[in-house]
Amino acid sequence: MCSRRSVRLALVAFGVAPALALALTSGVYAGADDATKNPPPKKRPAIAEGQRHHDPRPAAGHDGTSAPAPQRGHAADGTPAPKRGHAPKPAGRNPAGSASGVAHRHKPRCDEGRLPPAVRRAACPVEMTNVDDRFCIDRWEDALVETFEDGREVPWPPFGAVEDGHAFRAVSRPRVYPQAYISGEQAARACAAAGKRLCAPIEWRKACMGPNETAFGYGRERIAGRCNDSGRSPMLRLFPQVAISWTTVGMREMNDARLNQLDGTLAPTGSHEECTNEYGVFDMVGNLHEWTSDPNGTFQGGYYLDTHRNGDGCAYRTVAHEFSYHDYSTGFRCCADPSVHEFASQ
Repeated sequence: MCSRRSVRLALVAFGVAPALALALTSGVYAGADDATKNPPPKKRPAIAEGQRHHDPRPAAGHDGTSAPAPQRGHAADGTPAPKRGHAPKPAGRNPAGSASGVAHRHKPRCDEGRLPPAVRRAACPVEMTNVDDRFCIDRWEDALVETFEDGREVPWPPFGAVEDGHAFRAVSRPRVYPQAYISGEQAARACAAAGKRLCAPIEWRKACMGPNETAFGYGRERIAGRCNDSGRSPMLRLFPQVAISWTTVGMREMNDARLNQLDGTLAPTGSHEECTNEYGVFDMVGNLHEWTSDPNGTFQGGYYLDTHRNGDGCAYRTVAHEFSYHDYSTGFRCCADPSVHEFASQ
């Protein structure tokens, strides 16, 4: 999967500033091979799919119309995707706070990790499932509890930014709202506090596809509504100006606690009971993007508005953000190495 071309764009602070990097995604490589066959029409600037991570338009059916399918090699708004290896230079803020006004391009990077070897008598905690005796993975997208020195643990509100300066532990439970608004760095620390780790991208996809290795885990073809993948755009409802330009919003708006509390957005873990596979993991497609261990920044699986633009279902991956990035769509689940179950001697 890492062999696919992608573009990492650092945000820069200048002019329209946060524009949130327009929530850039790895969609810039989608259909790029065909881009040269479909040159951009005159007087219409190309918009990379990677600039449209959070689609401001309502999902098909919610406004009484259906959005037309994009042409091959084109972004969802009908504009041609950029050539492979090229990307626009949006304004925003880079991690170092540089106000150079220049977007920095880096060579595509991705740390896929590797599948661990199978372990005899592998055992996993009850909230995790055993994937072919190779590794354990949380059955449900994770929530957070805040931990205190006196041993108390208090559930952290799943809506709104995860504040630094607090100690968190990841918990995987059914029928609770999973934690969004979380960065890869914060997710990694929460998993470590639970004695676990973020899944490597290759582990995550294997668990998502299930033992039958199907595109959506539950099958080869998408079934609308089986997972939480047909939601309504909260950004468009709270910040209608994004329909005109994404430069009108920034990190504060993209992390607004109200976004995932609107109807048609985030769903409790496991509430889509058929969004699973033979491994018994839930919601790996849709609901929230899920961070993986790639330190360069990779989250997978899509979220409640999109499980297609950057790959279908389990193949969906976004690599355009730094590991420190977070917004209303970013969540996580943990993996762990299995323990060895020793049978009592007879």
